[in-house]
Amino acid sequence: MTHEIIHTDKAPAAIGPYSQATKGCANLFTSGQLGINPATGELPEDFTEQARQAFENVKAIVEAAGGTMDNVMKITIFLTDMANFPAVNTVMQQYCRAPYPARSCFAVAALPKGGAVEVEAIASV
Repeated sequence: MTHEIIHTDKAPAAIGPYSQATKGCANLFTSGQLGINPATGELPEDFTEQARQAFENVKAIVEAAGGTMDNVMKITIFLTDMANFPAVNTVMQQYCRAPYPARSCFAVAALPKGGAVEVEAIASV
């Protein structure tokens, strides 16, 4: 099976040996997106701003592959502090609408660049 590499300048460039996303058999798999602003390369200090930007980055990648957030079937969220769970739920509702995609949310010890949240998605495009 072959797959297509998806890249957009509207999301941060990969900071390691991976692609922003891959697409194959109508499925798109994004890499985890931190809340890094692709224009500045900066990570906001505020959790809600990081979460919003992480979802913006996922959205930009899904759109670069020809889809919309309505095509997202599964989201995985990584948090360094589960106290931010209510805030990330609020942000997610700004990007996904009912019926919501399936989702997993995990607490992790740390994220790259000192991020507080990372979001990845699987979409059908």
